[in-house]
Amino acid sequence: MFVRRYWSVGSWSKDQKRFMTTSKRVQDRSKLKRIHDLEIVTEKWKIASKVLFLMEILKKEPEMIIPVRSLDQYRSQISLPKPNRVSDFIRKSPKLFELYKDHRRVLWCGMTKKAEDLVEEEDRILEEHQDKAAEYVTRFLMMSVDKRLALDKIVHFRRDFALPVDFRTGWVHKYPQHFKLVKDEEGLEYLELVNWNPAWAITELEKKTMGITEASEDHTPGLLSISFPLKFPPNYKKAYKYRGAIDHFQKRSYLSPYADARGLKAGSKEFDKRAVAIMHELLSFTVEKRLVTDHLTHFRRELMMPQKLMRLLLKHFGIFYVSERGKRFSVFLKEAYEGSELIEKSPLVLWKEKVQSLIGYRGKKKIETFSDMSDMEDNGFEESQSENEDIDLQIEQEETEGDMEDDSLGDNSEMDIDEVCSAYEDNTKRC
Repeated sequence: MFVRRYWSVGSWSKDQKRFMTTSKRVQDRSKLKRIHDLEIVTEKWKIASKVLFLMEILKKEPEMIIPVRSLDQYRSQISLPKPNRVSDFIRKSPKLFELYKDHRRVLWCGMTKKAEDLVEEEDRILEEHQDKAAEYVTRFLMMSVDKRLALDKIVHFRRDFALPVDFRTGWVHKYPQHFKLVKDEEGLEYLELVNWNPAWAITELEKKTMGITEASEDHTPGLLSISFPLKFPPNYKKAYKYRGAIDHFQKRSYLSPYADARGLKAGSKEFDKRAVAIMHELLSFTVEKRLVTDHLTHFRRELMMPQKLMRLLLKHFGIFYVSERGKRFSVFLKEAYEGSELIEKSPLVLWKEKVQSLIGYRGKKKIETFSDMSDMEDNGFEESQSENEDIDLQIEQEETEGDMEDDSLGDNSEMDIDEVCSAYEDNTKRC
């Protein structure tokens, strides 16, 4: 990785340039697969996520107020580089935050009455949702090889799974019938499955397709033959060219995400299709049917997914959409969206939209050319690091990490992202 970064600022020879292009940046590989509406979704929540983070910080304070200078330590979380002032960022949302000085002329930040009401509303929603969240966390554990996951890794999904702020310290102890907190020899904390629930060992896709609300108590997960819903951009003509290959992929049986997969051969078509099923299931659990991809890569070993997970997501762009905008990639479950709107909005999504409406988001009318990686207007602030560099390095990091891992758990073959045929073809019949 260091070598590639060094080359990027120096002079290149012809051979060096060819080596660099093997990383195939997402935006270069996906020109015909780009979905403008989902890029808008990514942009829309950029400022909102920063504001929600600030609200969460204030919520933790005894009286929900904090000196503005104390917020300087959170600059990286809200992507606010110097010399931009935190107070200016706060002033951009006067319906949510208020600033005032005490008798010592110290500037403080607090929430408006409207924002405080929204915080209380969120608490009610999370409390009402907590049993469902416990189910999703339990099913997450059920999909893992060892039926346990590192707590530090699950925390990355806290907002996506609608888990409360006290997830690590309090909430994990509220459902002893489902899971428990354990420590290994090094003192690392894990969440471990307590009881296998057969009724939960059925995928969201099975429920939706077959109309099953809950599996029987004696249900044993095994092979599935359910097709994945597909959505291709209307201008992507190869979807028609490779229709036969896509049909072969859809008809191929695959192992349920809840079945024991230790017998599968890494890199096989069965192995990869099961990984697609796991990704589909995890995204189905989330509030917005999308996740940050680098959080997913933390679970490759635990869920027995390919090392080059990003490449798998890009290949199956009829099922998933990878947005390259921002510092991190996001992956969407395409079937869950109609245009830029979620088809089914949970109470928490509706709550976030209320917050969004009070921020006064101002974006450009359209996202510019595909290669333009500049942010839409973030209320006058720029990202603190070069997004181009982060995007280039994420796939390179995935490749480097993959080389260091156990080959038995990964697919080391190079994937041709531009050719859908290589993703869907059957061993017995080629396009």
